[in-house]
Amino acid sequence: MPSKIPVLEIFGPTIQGEGRVIGRKTMFVRTAGCDYRCSWCDSAFTWDGSAKDDIELLTAQDIYDRLKEIGGNQFDHVTISGGNPALIKGIQDLVDLFEEKNIFTALETQGSKFQPWMRQINDLTISPKPPSSNMVPNLEILDDVIEQCIPSTLNLKVVVFDKEDYQFARMIHHRYPNIPFYLQVGNPYLDDDVEHHTEKLLGRYETLVDTVMNSSDMNHVYVLPQLHTLLWSNKKGV
Repeated sequence: MPSKIPVLEIFGPTIQGEGRVIGRKTMFVRTAGCDYRCSWCDSAFTWDGSAKDDIELLTAQDIYDRLKEIGGNQFDHVTISGGNPALIKGIQDLVDLFEEKNIFTALETQGSKFQPWMRQINDLTISPKPPSSNMVPNLEILDDVIEQCIPSTLNLKVVVFDKEDYQFARMIHHRYPNIPFYLQVGNPYLDDDVEHHTEKLLGRYETLVDTVMNSSDMNHVYVLPQLHTLLWSNKKGV
């Protein structure tokens, strides 16, 4: 019997707003469930129970059919999001189907759990959570997860809200100096309607850029905004 995957959202086409694939045209499949409870999570509905009635248990074929129904022929890339999709063993069937259909894939996870299907992801982002999240990553587990991934598909990303987060990002970058590394400014403004949201985020982004420009030990990094928040603020489904 095909595995069932807990799905909260399927939407697109849109653009990927984060990490190495920023700007990439993509569809999104958002799964339910997470092993973290980040203080600033912009997708808390995936784990806090508020959207439990919206969860659908879908097979890989169900998900593919829904993607085609929504996106038609206007995509060749799918981002598997969450929550933490790495908790879900059954995504193996979905990744296999995407390979069969010549669809490229992206995934972001915090690096707390490894699944063999992660080796098949085209753009795999591991994003250890910084102190502002109120989570404490297990670096030994992170080491083990990274060791099992395919280096050519892998990148690291840390979201930065404050100086303590930046120091955490430096530590992660120097722990894994040969893995492409992205810093991304955090979005603390999570209300549905935030006045001057784009201007506020750009101001925080400029501060992060200035910090990196003045750091001699952060010369081989990329500094990113959250592109989707600049365009659409906190709107869901884009």
